[in-house]
Amino acid sequence: MESNNVIGKNLEIFEVGPCENAYQMGFMIGQRFSKMIKSRLATDLILQNQLLPFAQTPKSQPLLQSLAITNKKKFPEYWDELLGTADGSGSPFLEIMLLNFRKEILPFVPQTTVDSKNDDDTNDDCSDILLVSDSMAVAAHNEDANVALVGHTYLIKGILSNGISFTAYTYAGELPSCAFGFNSLGMAFTLNSVPPTEEEIVAGAIGRNFVSRDLLEAQSIDDALKRVHSPEVSIGHSYNVIDIRTRRILNIETASRNRYSIREVGTEPFFHANMYLHLHVQQAHDDNSLCRGERAALLPKRSKSDFLSLLGNNKDAKYPIYMTGPLLYTLCTAVIDLDEQTFSIMEGNPKETEASFVFSMSSRQ
Repeated sequence: MESNNVIGKNLEIFEVGPCENAYQMGFMIGQRFSKMIKSRLATDLILQNQLLPFAQTPKSQPLLQSLAITNKKKFPEYWDELLGTADGSGSPFLEIMLLNFRKEILPFVPQTTVDSKNDDDTNDDCSDILLVSDSMAVAAHNEDANVALVGHTYLIKGILSNGISFTAYTYAGELPSCAFGFNSLGMAFTLNSVPPTEEEIVAGAIGRNFVSRDLLEAQSIDDALKRVHSPEVSIGHSYNVIDIRTRRILNIETASRNRYSIREVGTEPFFHANMYLHLHVQQAHDDNSLCRGERAALLPKRSKSDFLSLLGNNKDAKYPIYMTGPLLYTLCTAVIDLDEQTFSIMEGNPKETEASFVFSMSSRQ
């Protein structure tokens, strides 16, 4: 696998491994990005105003203990990686844990403590446009996040002891990756959060960050499917799984209690924002997601440049596809071209900017 840093505006890539163990890998990442991780912990309003106060209450302890026990048992190496990240960055493990389980914890935080619109927990709304036709096979993704994440992300190239390597866009202090990534076996993914209602959430079960960390090591599309839908997750997610070797893209929507639905992407352009589209789950109404979907339906989707224009569209002042604040920002855009076998990352509006990084996904080992 080759990498080429073309511009590298603000995004830094750190290569790590092979390491003696998962703790060491996490420690080295934490140490390298210590300043950024500490900055995020100090400025993240969701952490400071909701998660940390809740974690100091007796009511939180059964939930936090269950999350720790369940995820450590299922994914002991990734748990050690998280411990290493905390130690390497010199950060309290509790705060690192809360960041990584924010979606699994926030539904149980009493909403009376919410005192500001800026504390909105909508911190990973994303948009994807996907297509597999005779003439092109492309997955394009906007990584949208809460303002707290601006300047608090990095790229990790992790080299594992088994020879597999992965490249993952990573939120500071979190496991790689709650956003998108790919590995040296030609597998890639992007993610979209989905908003189930409270009764759909299982307290203290497997966290989504652990599932997506595991997905970075998938060896085939069938292996990826097994990793996505086999864990007993607390809260669901939408996974766009890409296999350049078989030229396939799957959208898998998951929910708690081992529910999932698979849609193979074909010649009809498939736009996914932040609501379930084919898995029947009770979900919260999301005007932002609905408006982005309605806008995308009206725009041309015949070429890669059309996809970039769509993801760069900001004509809707209230709910643009490309977001520039004040609460939500499009941090970057990822484009996977299955025929060119490239994974590109753009910082800035994708309809008017060049790629900061272009990675080869060809499996010349």
